[in-house]
Amino acid sequence: MYKILAKETLNSAVELMEVEAPYTARACEPGQFVIIRVDEDGERVPLTIADYDREKNSVTIVYQVLGYSTTKLSQLNVGDYIHDFVGPLGQPAPLHKMERVVGVAGGVGAAPLYPQLRKLAEMGTKVDVIIGGRSAEFVLFADKFKKFCDNVFITTDDGSLGIKGFGTTVLQEQIDKGVKYDECIAIGPLIMMKNVVKVTKPYDLKTMVSLNPIMIDGTGMCGGCRVVVGGETKFACVDGPDFDGFEVDFDSAMVRQGLFKEEEHQCKIGRG
Repeated sequence: MYKILAKETLNSAVELMEVEAPYTARACEPGQFVIIRVDEDGERVPLTIADYDREKNSVTIVYQVLGYSTTKLSQLNVGDYIHDFVGPLGQPAPLHKMERVVGVAGGVGAAPLYPQLRKLAEMGTKVDVIIGGRSAEFVLFADKFKKFCDNVFITTDDGSLGIKGFGTTVLQEQIDKGVKYDECIAIGPLIMMKNVVKVTKPYDLKTMVSLNPIMIDGTGMCGGCRVVVGGETKFACVDGPDFDGFEVDFDSAMVRQGLFKEEEHQCKIGRG
């Protein structure tokens, strides 16, 4: 059993929890994830690690309250316990010191991007970040990024905060200005990451993407997160979740992501 140390509502759809998980906190690195079960009969839910504190033995997760399991998770409060909290799983993000890196986050993608960019900054890398959301409410972690990023660009679909438009537009503008980046790290919806790659590929700007949106079981046993990378079949949960965006077949990944939408809908209806 894993005690909830802190809980925060980030917006109408997203919450943050800090969970006491000593083993995971000691061993995890940016880019990895955990599997949780809210109770003994709960389903396995993969959630990317948004932060960790080795001294407090805690791991922070961020989740969208969308279906049955995340709704049950949302009903827990500080002092309550999560039945299972397994990790770290997946491969750590392949981070190394560079001159300058740009991160591009879409929605809740800001949460897993945060520890990666923070570690790069700790290594001495100059970091810029572009954070996108549907509206001001859905722009996450902006204040956290400001603590170590040279530039924090915010975009919203409706223009309620920052620049009206998409993060790819800002990324293109930065490149057009002559800002030289050694690498781009993009985390968010598959279509967003695909569009980031469309911007960076003509400039041969290495782009890492996270395929955590298609993970289901988290151990490679179900095969639900099979993805084509560089012409080879990979499993997002055991080989990733971070991959070279130039090598990812995003179209097949998006098809796979939609395979269980009807079942998920029926589960939500059937369980209330």
